[in-house]
Amino acid sequence: MSPIPILPLVINCCMSALGCLATLKLIPAFKEHFISARLYGLDMNKTTKKQVPESQGVISGTVFLIILFLFIPVPFLGCFMGEQCRSFPHNEFVQLIGALLAICCMIFLGFADDVLNLRWRHKLLLPTMASLPLLMVYFTNFGNTVIVVPKPFRALLGMHLDLGILYYAYMGMLAVFCTNAINILAGINGIESGQALFISGSIIIFNVLELNGDKYLDSCIFIIQSALSCFCLFLRYPSSVFVGDTFCYFAGMTFAVVGILGHFSKTMLLFFIPQVVNFIYSLPQLFHIVPCPRHRLPRLQADTGKLGMSYSKFKQKDLGKLGQLVLKVAEALWLLEVRRGQEGDDEFIECNNMTLINLVLKILGPIQERNLTAIMLLIQVLGSAIAFGIRYHLVRLFYDV
Repeated sequence: MSPIPILPLVINCCMSALGCLATLKLIPAFKEHFISARLYGLDMNKTTKKQVPESQGVISGTVFLIILFLFIPVPFLGCFMGEQCRSFPHNEFVQLIGALLAICCMIFLGFADDVLNLRWRHKLLLPTMASLPLLMVYFTNFGNTVIVVPKPFRALLGMHLDLGILYYAYMGMLAVFCTNAINILAGINGIESGQALFISGSIIIFNVLELNGDKYLDSCIFIIQSALSCFCLFLRYPSSVFVGDTFCYFAGMTFAVVGILGHFSKTMLLFFIPQVVNFIYSLPQLFHIVPCPRHRLPRLQADTGKLGMSYSKFKQKDLGKLGQLVLKVAEALWLLEVRRGQEGDDEFIECNNMTLINLVLKILGPIQERNLTAIMLLIQVLGSAIAFGIRYHLVRLFYDV
């Protein structure tokens, strides 16, 4: 790779800007094609029910791949031109190709999910399969599974600990989490592309502060293009298209690729603090401890035009003992609004859906969609600020830095 990554980064920025312009042109051009192919939906958060094209993430993902395919020779121009290159850097080349393969697989699988409407268990399996090429690249190029033990545990475990295959299991789970975390924190205009945009920005800032040399280049060539792809989809409100699961999978796998190959997977998780909170809050419904409806997006109040909490309604006899305990604890902690009533001979329970968006609406009350999106993105920014605080200050309590 080039010992000075400035030129490849400049070229990547220029190519990414062209990719952004191409995305802005292609999305309106293909809207009618998607509608005619019956890939459209209705915006449930609007009073006007018009057809909105879905799965537009496949356009931004395709442009992303094309730009990076064209970029492949750039970091190796010195070797191609015979300038002070003793041997071709095959490890770096394989690393780049493996990363692109994992992202390409995830775009394909995400589009399949949009078209075929796959079940949740498939959404957990597919990212695992797509991450295998990435894990093989890590195994052949690095193979390092040793971690530094935090100070409180060094007396028991020593300074370093080799996790072996458990480290690969962790990286595989990171890929699964990243691809699904953005997807389950969705349901309002701009939230998917917005959170991906701010996470990309946080990673770029981290790279500038922390990384250098080849790692700096490896991370930035993906994140710069990813950030501009997110920016293209974030530009307009109200949304004229739906990005679909394709975009969520593509963006999430890009973050996983950068975190794994850039050797900052733990820091990467810190940038997902709102998504981690949303995932933990959603666990009872995701694992069907509490009944989970097909869609958990907020509910439009037609008289005010504001969004309020959406609810899941079910019979009390359908709720197990663990589910009853979860509801009682969450209600006592003011995390859930629970209603109980009688319908005929059956007792029913109604509780708000367990997403971070509904939790914000529970605390603040009904909000206009545009303002709700702004609040959620502000939470994303605060999460990144906390992440940097942990990474550069709180970490000193646990590691020698």
